[in-house]
Amino acid sequence: MLRLEHEWIWDSWMADDGLLYHLFFLKAPRALADPGLRHVAATVGHATSSDLVEWTYLGEAFGAGTADWDDLAVWTGSVIRDDDGLWRMFYTAVNSQGRGVKDQRLGVAVSEDLHTWRRVGEGPVIRPDPRWYKTLAEFPEASETWRDPTVVRDPGGDGWHLFVTARAVGAAPNDDGVIAHARSHDLVTWELGPPACEPGHGFGQLEVLQPRVVDGAPVVAFTCHPQEMTPQRIAADGDYSTWSAPGETLVGPWDMGRAEPFRAVPRLFAAPLVRDRAGRWVFVGFLNQEPEGIHSFEIIDPVPVRIGPNGTLVEA
Repeated sequence: MLRLEHEWIWDSWMADDGLLYHLFFLKAPRALADPGLRHVAATVGHATSSDLVEWTYLGEAFGAGTADWDDLAVWTGSVIRDDDGLWRMFYTAVNSQGRGVKDQRLGVAVSEDLHTWRRVGEGPVIRPDPRWYKTLAEFPEASETWRDPTVVRDPGGDGWHLFVTARAVGAAPNDDGVIAHARSHDLVTWELGPPACEPGHGFGQLEVLQPRVVDGAPVVAFTCHPQEMTPQRIAADGDYSTWSAPGETLVGPWDMGRAEPFRAVPRLFAAPLVRDRAGRWVFVGFLNQEPEGIHSFEIIDPVPVRIGPNGTLVEA
């Protein structure tokens, strides 16, 4: 478990250098008192572990920038290692330009050692295309919902894939959650395309995306707040927070109509899906008990998982 006395911890993501797991996570001071304020005060913390249980906290790894698009807070992202051995962190940012947390952008930083990070590029990595995705300009009553970037290498060796939490044009609120999809050959220039799944399955947001191949089966794990689901979805499956859906390949497309909740830990939230040193797949996340008035905000011990009979993740 990882708990900080003076900081709340919530969404996290992971990098494995072969010796240590590097956990990156959102954090904000408990002195804020109101957890709802944490989103505009979020920075990225860093901890390491050899077993995903005992963690060494290393302090703050990354924070808000100075540009007019990422100067308020930094949110959830992912870390990958490129072909030259450089680590790249794709992250979400919000700014102080007067639209609060609604104006969400994607940035990238690089590191040689996973400890010291520097921003690259002069602006956001890629913006939503209104042909497919709702934007703040066209839907000012809602969030831009352009966050939680995760990057995976193409399984056939043809570059890289970027997946982003987004909302589909033409779909109703709480039924419009989709996975935006872009491709790149150099991790710098990205070509955005249509989503890698269809809306209309009762999810308003598919957050903290984790595309993986578990037990030989492609699957994507994601988080959705119960308040971001349709009543029909909750009636059918309950108000769980972590879900998974089967896919055709590591990079989709994914069938959200077959999504199922991770029932073993109902409040598990924003949980990285990683392999431990024994080769088992495990979830490592936090428990979102805020709706019950419980401010835990700590990383729990690993929860082993496997692919169940319906192609989704169940407790092992």
